[in-house]
Amino acid sequence: MVIINFLVSIAGATMLLLFAVGLVRTGIERSYGASFQRVMTGQRGPLRSGLVGMVLALVLQSSAAVAVLTAGFAASGLLAFGTGLAIVLGGDLGSALIVQVLSADLTWLIPVLLAVGGWLYLKTDSKKLRQAGRIAMGIALILISLQFLRDAMEPIRDSAFLPAVSDYLARDYITAFLVGGALAFLMHSSVAAILMCVTLVQVGAIPFAAGLSLVFGANLGSAFIPVWLTRGMDLPARRIVFANLMVRGMWAVICLFAVNLALDPTVIGAEIGSQVLVIAHVSFNASVLLLVLPFCTWLQAPFERIWPDPAKDGSFLIPSRPETALDPMNVGSPTQAVASLKRELLRMTELVETMFRPVMDLYRSGERSHIKAVQSVDHEVNACLTRIRAFTAGLSVKMMDPENGRVAREMLEYAVRLETAGDVVAERLMGLAGKLGKTGGAFSDEGWSELQHMHENILANIKLASNVLISDDLESARLLNMEKTEIKRAERDSRKKHFKRLQSGDPQSFATSDIHLETLRAFRDFNSNIAAVATPILYAKGQLLETRLIEEMPDRQTDS
Repeated sequence: MVIINFLVSIAGATMLLLFAVGLVRTGIERSYGASFQRVMTGQRGPLRSGLVGMVLALVLQSSAAVAVLTAGFAASGLLAFGTGLAIVLGGDLGSALIVQVLSADLTWLIPVLLAVGGWLYLKTDSKKLRQAGRIAMGIALILISLQFLRDAMEPIRDSAFLPAVSDYLARDYITAFLVGGALAFLMHSSVAAILMCVTLVQVGAIPFAAGLSLVFGANLGSAFIPVWLTRGMDLPARRIVFANLMVRGMWAVICLFAVNLALDPTVIGAEIGSQVLVIAHVSFNASVLLLVLPFCTWLQAPFERIWPDPAKDGSFLIPSRPETALDPMNVGSPTQAVASLKRELLRMTELVETMFRPVMDLYRSGERSHIKAVQSVDHEVNACLTRIRAFTAGLSVKMMDPENGRVAREMLEYAVRLETAGDVVAERLMGLAGKLGKTGGAFSDEGWSELQHMHENILANIKLASNVLISDDLESARLLNMEKTEIKRAERDSRKKHFKRLQSGDPQSFATSDIHLETLRAFRDFNSNIAAVATPILYAKGQLLETRLIEEMPDRQTDS
């Protein structure tokens, strides 16, 4: 019975730890996720890239999240191999530094984080403050879960079961290494796995020698996580995470045998504090970064020989586009017809995102061939609308029940909005990019920052709109509608700041005034079309008013 209670307690504490880590990461991604592309893709040189990866891992509390983000940008052609590998290696070190912080005795901080985080999340309306509350509560839950792990060990510390297992792991360091790797991979969180190992050593459940082998194995297992998560991505993305796996795996094996064969077993088996284990973990990741960082670019050639690129067609950041999901000859049941429409709409959303993503880069370069490449995608967006319109018109009225018929009409209306969003990019924004390239004008630093911030937030809204399209979730629809209001507010604020810069005589603001103002309006219109997916859900749930006007005009007072 003691063993069952122990396993249940360990499982509960582990799930709480994973949930808490995910809670913190979600809060940070929702607050600052749209800025990650600019930060990651704007770096030059391995040292700066490694520092960026380290900071991002500290922020996201996950080296795997940094690796997956890096792989995604590499797949889109926005990151070179050497830069991407440096970011991933820096992310591993940042993840190790998180363990250093969270392994300290921060019990006194738990009630403070819960009180402040709960108040921010429940009592404030600002998106940033609500997500800050989510992050604070997530950190508090991480600390609570670690306390649960320590408490779960108490009943079995003096049992015959735990000493037998811990002694075996201490003697067979290869098995301990494999167990650590499996633990990190199954938990899908290197931070959570290492914290668990540190806690086990801290409470005396396993000796330091076994804990050290577990940590080396956990470092190998954590490198497998992004390999698994990026298995469906293009080759440039997978090449980076495979390189990270190979260099970290080789160094982990070398360190494992060096420690267990070269050092005196009685020394590493002695009572050594758990903080030494944390220092060993940080040192391992720091050594990997320092050893590999100078050769990140050099490693590209051998890995390209191992996994050569397919033939390139010279396209500009335009990924291959899947075939249509609509088949007029095989409509199927009403439910299947609606599902087909939803898949085609999701494909249409991805095409519009593909067009919008490089807008700011094209404002800088003004490259005509790249602008034409983006505009060419608009033809496919228009074709999607044509297919959706024909498919919806071909649905039999008798076959479709009222509910599915209503959903099909709403999807057609959203397809029209997406097509309009594509026109905004192809005609208005690409026209402005070409005009800016011809004149050679440049925005002021403040104006450029305002436009870039809006662009990043709209990219995040496109992802949120895709989630709403798939899930029909009311809370996500409300969040998307609130983000629509935030974009309108950002457009209004940027306009006011621009006029102030004109009044102060800023020459750059004068030179690009028309383009700045037209871009703001185009961004707002584009975002409104994207966010339209939330409107039917909010109306159906009674979450939207028919009009913002007051119902009755106040009686006018007239002088007699």
